[in-house]
Amino acid sequence: KPGEQKHPKEPSSLQCMHLAVVACGDRLEETLIMLKSAVLFSNRRLCFHIFAEDSLKPEFERKLKEWPSSYTKKFESNFYPITFSVGNAQEWKKLFKPCAAQRLFLPVILKDVDSLLYVDTDVLFLRPIDDIWHLLREFNSSQLAAMAPEHELPKIGWYSRFARHPYYGTAGLNSGVMLMNLTRIRSARFKNSLIPGGLTWEEMLYPLYQKYKNYITWGDQDLLNIIFYFNPECLYVFPCQWNYRPDHCMYGSNCRGAEEEGVSILHGNRGVYHDDKQPTFKALYEVIRDFPFEDNLFQSLYYPLQSKFLDTVHTLCGRIPQVFLKQIEKTMKKVYENRVIVYLGANHRY
Repeated sequence: KPGEQKHPKEPSSLQCMHLAVVACGDRLEETLIMLKSAVLFSNRRLCFHIFAEDSLKPEFERKLKEWPSSYTKKFESNFYPITFSVGNAQEWKKLFKPCAAQRLFLPVILKDVDSLLYVDTDVLFLRPIDDIWHLLREFNSSQLAAMAPEHELPKIGWYSRFARHPYYGTAGLNSGVMLMNLTRIRSARFKNSLIPGGLTWEEMLYPLYQKYKNYITWGDQDLLNIIFYFNPECLYVFPCQWNYRPDHCMYGSNCRGAEEEGVSILHGNRGVYHDDKQPTFKALYEVIRDFPFEDNLFQSLYYPLQSKFLDTVHTLCGRIPQVFLKQIEKTMKKVYENRVIVYLGANHRY
């Protein structure tokens, strides 16, 4: 039947789609809305790996338990303290945004996890995680991670204009959505600018940081750009609709994949969910935040979203509402159809 697990004998770690996030400071609500968007639309079971300051953990656990059982049965959550295995922990913790460098250590910490999707807290899924998870199958034998470009147009990109360190490709990479085959990362030896031979991921991190720390602006993202500059064959580049940011519409529309398919993953960097600079991004965030779990998706999510978008048509990103709405409409139709199958008594398993 559609939607049934094809490999019931898989160990539970393989049945899971692993999603990691690092939350420090005031990022609790944003992280919960990201996890909510993941659970709302995904088909297969999710394993959340939440790296958080100790003070945030009780609130995370309390909020997640408040979700209805029809959703809580779709995921399990694992919590971890913020830890860095090499170098100076305080130095890593302060690199760029609080705790962001934690993502560099995921292959070392999550030793039993084969593959993982890492996202920033300010990400929203507008379609099932299953769809980006399937991209792992498209990796060739040398690829071990996937990211989207930092910009589609090098002439207005940050790295191509300002970077004082090596970076991947013509416009660099954005690390806010990163798909990783951790097994491959742990076993690989990486070319680098430190020694002629290769280094393992863990061996490379701290010396690389020491070498470039006076030249990097965006912290761990810059380090990832340096790593993949020296190891381009290790990277799978996915298109911009999987990491769609204000830069893709505030200078005119420059993400063709989103124009054709709609936005798959929205990345509200620059704090746009919380100010009035990009009302389209804020509208999506608020509608998912305010959606009551058990309500009808079209009634309580899609229609409010459409009406909020009408108020943003005067803005650069609001002029292209179809880019934001196309994929989420498609996703909700699928979710609705799946629920109808469930209600008709089909033996459907999430």
